[in-house]
Parts: sequence; structure tokens; C-alpha cells
Amino acid sequence: MATFKYVAVGPDGEQATGVLTGSSVEGVTDSLTRQGYEVRSVKAAGRNLLQLELTAAKVDLVELSNFSRQMAAFIRAGVPILDALEIIRAETKDRKLGKVLVDVMDSLRFGESFAASMAVHATALPPFYVAVLRSAEATGELDVVMAQLARYIERDVEGRRTIRSALTYPILVMALAVGVVLVLVIFVLPRFKVFFDSFNAELPLPTRILLGFTDFVSAWYPVILGVLAALVVVVIAGLRTAAGRVLRDRFLLAMPVVGDVVRFMVIERFCRILTSMIKAGVPIPEALGLAASGADNLVYERSIGTARVEMLEGGGISGPIARTKLFPGAVTQMMRVGEETGTLDDQLDNVSEFYEKELQHKLKRLTSLFEPAIVIVVGVVVGFVAVALLSAIYGVYNQVEVQ
Repeated sequence: MATFKYVAVGPDGEQATGVLTGSSVEGVTDSLTRQGYEVRSVKAAGRNLLQLELTAAKVDLVELSNFSRQMAAFIRAGVPILDALEIIRAETKDRKLGKVLVDVMDSLRFGESFAASMAVHATALPPFYVAVLRSAEATGELDVVMAQLARYIERDVEGRRTIRSALTYPILVMALAVGVVLVLVIFVLPRFKVFFDSFNAELPLPTRILLGFTDFVSAWYPVILGVLAALVVVVIAGLRTAAGRVLRDRFLLAMPVVGDVVRFMVIERFCRILTSMIKAGVPIPEALGLAASGADNLVYERSIGTARVEMLEGGGISGPIARTKLFPGAVTQMMRVGEETGTLDDQLDNVSEFYEKELQHKLKRLTSLFEPAIVIVVGVVVGFVAVALLSAIYGVYNQVEVQ
């Protein structure tokens, strides 16, 4: 199925535009004509600027969670989907979501299913969202599944907030430390250098090192800034490639303390997404692939992809996952129990709950180690500057007295 943009005139004489999925231009044209529309044009949707705005940019997760919860309530109450979408579109503050909903309503008016209409904007949504909607429509439990999606996205947003709040203070302290060093190097030390030069005194080694560093920065700061900017560009460009992302993910997993936090984060998200998709009725092979993608770690994603191939060849899920050696034994054991008892979704839910709590403890430990380390570094830098300056002042004073 491809995506087509259309321009048509409705039975009421109003011009309508939108996006539909179909097998061909003729098929989409016939569908519009049967609906009583006079078709002006139908063409394949290309990667123009408008489509990039609607699909490439992600819908805000908080707004998506609210949308999912509201849709679940409206559907449960018997409100038609079109009416529910119009109410939500009028109230949403997220422009991207509002534009997506306008296109979805147009597609629904021309006979498309809700999941197919949302699939046109799949890149603006989490990777598992559309697959869950398709399964929900097939089982007739769209209201239940939309409520589950809302709960999962809420947990994901809360987890992201917890991580950001845990790292906010250390980042602020680090920024303050860099600011203190820059102020000393740019404003304070050059004035002391002029003061010391006026006495023609021999300075202690720490002071000479400090002033030499100041001279170097003052003379070469355009080159230093250029090199730093080039490094930032190279790193950003590298992280946009698969090889760069794999190196980044491997490096983070190998770091002490930080690696445990990343590992727990990936496992919690993977199990949470997989649980939601299995409960929604998504086939396990498809759910496994989408959950691996949603985990946002290429090392895990590629290993789980290999495990998925083994599972399709009849290897089950717990065995191939265990052979990746990326999951603790307790996780794979609970998967095995879930497979044998038919409670895989419940076991994965238990795993995700456990890792969610453990992740919070890991984050607290990380920040408890990070904060004093930054304070010590700042203290060492400021202390070195103070010792260098004070020793030089006393040295100059003694030399002047002797003379």
C-alpha cells in the first residue's frame, strides 16, 4: 500500500484535500468517486516540505498520552471516532498532533480505518503505536488498548522526567565550574600577569604554569574554538550514522556506573513496550522487532534482531534472548516461565516494574557519585589558582623587601 495526496470537491461544493493509502492512483480515485467527490488530482505523496513537517517531527509524548486517554474514554462512551477526533483536535495545544488529526479525519471520511489513517503519520509516532492500533482494531478492543497506550506513554514520560531531574543538578554544577575557570582565565589572570611583570620578579612554578596556560588560551582561542566546533560537528554527524550510534551505545554500556543505568533503562523500556504490544494482540515476532527499535539502543536492537530470526526458526523467545548475553539471567528465566505457562505478558510486566524501581535507585547512586566528583574537580582547580596567585604575591613581596 502506498500513500497518495488528493484534491477533490465534496458534495457540498467545498474543496477537500488530504492523504489516503491505496494500491494505485486509480484505486484512490474510485474510492473518492464512490463517496460522491469530484476528484481534481491524485498523486503519490512525495517527501515535500509539508509532509516532512507532518511526519518527520515527533508528536509530543505528553500530548499523545492525553490523546490516547481521551480517545479511550470517548470510544468507551460510544462517541463516533470522527466526533472524538474533532473535539480533541480543537483542544490540543500541540500543532503537530493537530495537523496529524486533520489528515486522519479526512482519511476516515473516505473509508479508511483509524489505524490505516494513523499509519500515514507513523514517523511522527512511537514505533510501536500504529502496530498496536492495528491489532486493537482487529480484536475490537480499541478503547482498552488506547487506555493501555496512554498508561505506557505516561510511564515513559515519567521515566524521562526522572532521568532529566536527576541529571539537572550535576550539569548545572559542571556548567558553573566551566564558567569559573573561564572567568579566571579570561578576566582575572591577565590582570595579575601585568601586575607580576611590573616587578620583574621570578615567579613560582605553579604561577608560571597558570600564566602560561592563560597566554596559550589568549593567543590561540580562535583555533581552540574552531577545533571544538569541528569536534562537535564531527560527533553529531557521526551519531547520525549507524556505526556512530553503535560506538556510542557500546561506550555507554562499558562505562562504570553509567553502563548499569543505561542497561537498566534499555531493559525496562524493552519489556514495557513488549508487554503493551503482546497485551494488545500484536504477533510476537512483530512485537519483538518494534520493542527492540523502541529500546533506543542499537547494540540491543541488533542482538534482539538476531534473536528474532532464531525465534522465527522455532527457537522460542527466552532461549535466543538469553544467547544475546545482554539480559540478566532473571529476565530470561521469567521469560521462559511466561512461555511455558502462557503468561509472557504478565511476566514481562513484572520485569519492567522491577527494573523501573531499580533504575530509580541506580540514578540516585549515579548522581550521588557525580556531584561530589564535580565539587572536588572545581575545588582542585580553584585551589590551584589560589595557591599559584598567593604564592606569587608573597614571593614578589619578599623579593621587593630584600631589594
